[in-house]
Amino acid sequence: MTDPTPAPAGFFEGVFDRTLTNLRSAWREIAGSARGVLSGTPRPDLSGEDESRLRTQMLSCLNGQSGGVTARARAAELGRTYLALDPSGRERFLQLLAREFDVDHDEVRRRCEALIGATELSERSAGERALRTALEPPRITLLRQFNTLPEGVKFLVDRRAELLELGGRDSLLSGLEDDLKRLLANWFDIGFLELQRITWESPAALLERLMVYEAVHEIRGWTDLKNRLDADRRCFAFFHPRMPDEPLIFVEVALVSGMAGDVHALLDEAAPIGDPHIADAAIFYSISNCQRGLAGISFGDFLIKRVVDALAMELPRIKIFATLSPVPAFRSWLERQVRSGAHDLLLPAERIAIAALGDEGSEGNLLALLNREGWHNDQQIAAVLHEPLMRLCARYLLREKAPSGRALDPVGHFHLTNGARVERINWLGDVSAKGLQQSAGIMVNYLYRLGDIEANHETYRGEGRVAASSAVRNLARSG
Repeated sequence: MTDPTPAPAGFFEGVFDRTLTNLRSAWREIAGSARGVLSGTPRPDLSGEDESRLRTQMLSCLNGQSGGVTARARAAELGRTYLALDPSGRERFLQLLAREFDVDHDEVRRRCEALIGATELSERSAGERALRTALEPPRITLLRQFNTLPEGVKFLVDRRAELLELGGRDSLLSGLEDDLKRLLANWFDIGFLELQRITWESPAALLERLMVYEAVHEIRGWTDLKNRLDADRRCFAFFHPRMPDEPLIFVEVALVSGMAGDVHALLDEAAPIGDPHIADAAIFYSISNCQRGLAGISFGDFLIKRVVDALAMELPRIKIFATLSPVPAFRSWLERQVRSGAHDLLLPAERIAIAALGDEGSEGNLLALLNREGWHNDQQIAAVLHEPLMRLCARYLLREKAPSGRALDPVGHFHLTNGARVERINWLGDVSAKGLQQSAGIMVNYLYRLGDIEANHETYRGEGRVAASSAVRNLARSG
């Protein structure tokens, strides 16, 4: 069903524009709370003498003689300076911060030499403290000052998102990104995070953000969102006290009878609302990380465990906790196999079935069929592709590994690390354009069996062994 109230053009951009406007306004007031702080507006590209003025501005933020109000005002003005820059100016800003406020390498060397030469215990202890101090770059002290500002933590999270893009081509910025990651990892320890349920009665600004951040199954508008928050649905998110209006990661859950295998049925706005109190299955059908700047700082596994606990307490009839997950890299893996010249993908009977369609029975023609517009609606083609694709998907999920030894599929790695097992592979569970392009329409149920979670986690992390149901294992062996 098509959503009758789709999000208007520019809706998503407007959500962030309002946030940025509010941030600039709040920081302008703070920056103006102390005299002698404002430094003027630089040119957007930070050219000419503006870079020198910026250096002075950064040094003033590190002036230990400033009082708390002045220090906060200077940090706010520095943040406003950054927000006024264009992309090239922002990159220059970050390069200046990375280059001139790094550790003093000569000081580190001197402290190392002094520590090596220390003979007394007290001398060694003092030397170790001095070395730790020398190893912390001044830019960390400067970045910490944003923690005192409204939306200051969110500002730093967004800066790391930018650095992740820039650091790949600039080793200096890569070092700054690493510093910022360590700082954020301390601030975003799981002990500081709060689990909250999101409902249709939640603030409109938060609901707007859900629509923006949904990364698995696009929320088409307000009607679609309301359907996902109805009585037989649950949505939970982690929040940080310093970012109370910004979800870090959220999960959408359907409360149904039996293990679901078709995401379109779960998202059908015309379907009757189920009774959550008679449901026996909680299906996690979408998990979205919201903050690009927190990449590599993991708390998704804790989210699932906390949600399972919350649902088990609220709805004791639920005995099945499972996902309905995409296989986002399956098609690309299949295409790489064909391009590399693999000739063992298809069984003889499968080659004959493809050839009977008028195509040569080869791996290349397997891909050609997948590239046909609407192939999934052609009963003859779908029947021919069903067996090889299901078998190859099982092989991909259970046997294909990254160089590190982890499962090649990123979604699979996430759930296997959390202690789930590959329970069932679902044919044409997602026939959206995205689902067909990424995984040939296939979806997977990862089952969280409470008594097996710890053992599954240990065997996967320790031995790389993928826990799977006998049906999936037999499917993978059929080739």
